[in-house]
Amino acid sequence: MATYLEFEKPIAELDAKIAELEALAARKDGPSISDELAKLKTKSVKQLKQIYSELNAWRITQVARHPDRPHFSDFINTVFTDFEELAGDRVYGNDEAIIGGLARFKGRSVVIMGHEKGRTTEKRLKHNFGMAHPEGYRKAVRLMDLAEKFNMPVLSFPDTAGAYPGKGGEERGQAEAIARGTQRGLSLGVPFVTLVIGEGMSGGAIGIAAANKVLMMEYAIYSVISPEGCASILYRDATKAKDAAEAMGITAPELLKHRIVDGIVKEPVGGAHRDPQRAMAAAGKTLDAALQELESMSPAELRAQRRDRFYAIGREGV
Repeated sequence: MATYLEFEKPIAELDAKIAELEALAARKDGPSISDELAKLKTKSVKQLKQIYSELNAWRITQVARHPDRPHFSDFINTVFTDFEELAGDRVYGNDEAIIGGLARFKGRSVVIMGHEKGRTTEKRLKHNFGMAHPEGYRKAVRLMDLAEKFNMPVLSFPDTAGAYPGKGGEERGQAEAIARGTQRGLSLGVPFVTLVIGEGMSGGAIGIAAANKVLMMEYAIYSVISPEGCASILYRDATKAKDAAEAMGITAPELLKHRIVDGIVKEPVGGAHRDPQRAMAAAGKTLDAALQELESMSPAELRAQRRDRFYAIGREGV
């Protein structure tokens, strides 16, 4: 069954009516209602376009968190071939919140990594809802080391509400591990492209996103903190997350305007969860184009471009 967000209730009602009429028409003795069905479907599409053309930051946040949105595991199975997972950080253990390994992409050998939230209850628990421990970021560093050693581009896919904030993570050096991941990304001598596919929150995202090019899906969000976290700190009230989302500028167009991201992958009408295959195909084309721009650059040029890109953030007009 399709999952509808609160602001999509008018669409849900129309789609329920369409399903009811389709079931009626499918009966052997059912009436001919093709004209009525066509009108309802047209109305549903028109209303969906209207709603999604007027989304505010809080509604985009809800779309970014949609349970049916493509996860990193879906990208692995659709965009890449010959994926071979590499597990563990060679220090403590394997963190399932970040998956990574070798793959083929458009004829290239690449290293890929990303957060995996899981879709079922069992998978969500296994992947800790995409909230990585320190060993996840140390695994990411190990993968980046491997990529540079064998001259393979790196593609990363942040999708997390943030790094795991629990006692175990702090005991094993969460902040240091994220900092090492960010540092390694900045120092890579191979092309590095990031695509934020859902939530790109806090250091949990930047630990695998210090790339030459940072791209976003159209209805993804990217920020130093979640709207709820921001509201708790600034307003002392987590229920004001909607106000925080509007003030933070976490949507793709806002971030592109301020040159925090470098490009936006357009999603199908109604979000990537309505047509995952089409959304991932568009993402694949954009990633391929981004890599092509970087492949002719030397290691020194890649490092310089990456350094200049991040140093320029927040320095508009300087």
